[in-house]
Amino acid sequence: MSLKLCNVHFSQAADNVIYLSGQLYHSLKLSGKKRMRIKLGKESIQASVRPIKRQGNHIYLSAGVRQSIRVPKTGNVYVLNSSDDEVQLGPLVGVLTDSPGILRSASVPFGPRTGFIKELIRLGEKKAYFFAFTPRDINWQQETVNGHFLNAEGGWYRKIVPLPDVVYNRLPSRKAETTEYISTLRERFVRKKIPFFNWSFFNKSDVYRMLDKDTEALRHLPESISAPSNEKIKELLERHHFLYFKPTGGSLGIGIYRLTYQPNKGYFARYRNNGKNVLLRFNSFQSLMRMLHSRHGSSLNGYVVQQGIRLVEIDGCPIDFRFHMHKNGKNEWVPAGIGAKKAGRGSVTTHIKNGGSLMTPESALSRAFGNQASDVLEKAKKVAIRLSESIERNYPHRLGELGLDIGIDKDGEVWMFEANAKPGRSIFKHPSLKAEGRASLEYILEHCLYLSRFRGGAADGD
Repeated sequence: MSLKLCNVHFSQAADNVIYLSGQLYHSLKLSGKKRMRIKLGKESIQASVRPIKRQGNHIYLSAGVRQSIRVPKTGNVYVLNSSDDEVQLGPLVGVLTDSPGILRSASVPFGPRTGFIKELIRLGEKKAYFFAFTPRDINWQQETVNGHFLNAEGGWYRKIVPLPDVVYNRLPSRKAETTEYISTLRERFVRKKIPFFNWSFFNKSDVYRMLDKDTEALRHLPESISAPSNEKIKELLERHHFLYFKPTGGSLGIGIYRLTYQPNKGYFARYRNNGKNVLLRFNSFQSLMRMLHSRHGSSLNGYVVQQGIRLVEIDGCPIDFRFHMHKNGKNEWVPAGIGAKKAGRGSVTTHIKNGGSLMTPESALSRAFGNQASDVLEKAKKVAIRLSESIERNYPHRLGELGLDIGIDKDGEVWMFEANAKPGRSIFKHPSLKAEGRASLEYILEHCLYLSRFRGGAADGD
């Protein structure tokens, strides 16, 4: 197998001919070849091969070739010689996303996610054919996608291309992902042996259920119970004195309660209502539960109760951490970025929208642990990698990215509260985490190259 980064050009020749610079012709071990197949995504065509005199790694595609296999544009991509009679251009990488119609326009085709998609495509197009698409853009009969590509000015244009070599799933809606249409879509990619990663959102209860027999993970998980009975909540409160009560499919801290029990003072519930932090005291456990049932009724069946952990604090406010984990080009889990989140005063969670503030982990831990901060951070990184491996080991679908909500207690022990299969990117808005934000995009690109087999030894170009 030979892999090279090359510069693709279009020629005006009408027949099916591939012209390769002498250097590329020899490095791909094509000496003596007169004809071979050239492939992009799932499309391929037989073509004549002719070496030309030119320095560097260049390939010229005749009109017949590029129209047959639907090559979207010129520029730098890899060329892979995987067999004696076939070379493949690419990889062709599709980012699957969408947005409600009211948020879409020609210049912002993916609503609030358009900026992120643009960054990813800009980075990826130096090594691959990167494009974005929605479920509506797939033509399964023709096995094509009407993809969104970026031009040099940053504007969008459409090109019909073959089904991609790999799909990065960033569909934003939990509700849409549960529909039969999206379920079928995912299964179709799998049947066609197209790697599809980040299968769907997690529910909180799914993660605990997945890991309930994984001894490595259980050491770092607070005790959690889905759809608990009143009796179970009371038992846990009396044992731990401090619980979180949260919706299994929630996000951004919405609907979360912090419940505490003080034997001589009663029961307390802290939550957020209409943009304000609320603290209520109850003389009895029954009155606490009456309040929760009056606010949520039968929807409490979709809640998880979780042992509270006494986190390290700064200025009397607890801090936790978002570890943004990625699979890299070697299929290993790595922490791309870590954000420390300090809770606002009286807030149930550390979410920024609820008054929390974002810090670097070094800054937060140095205030909490002094000169032991770097050791605590290294320990947390190793735990985050092991937890990501545990989740992947117990999850039936392909993962490439995780957001782990991690807590560190006053003894330096590491706890995982939640795992997100499609983590937000708010931590990268911190001025000191810009480089980590770019590294996150690099890891996505590298993992796509790995999944599509466009990885190898020295891949070079000019």
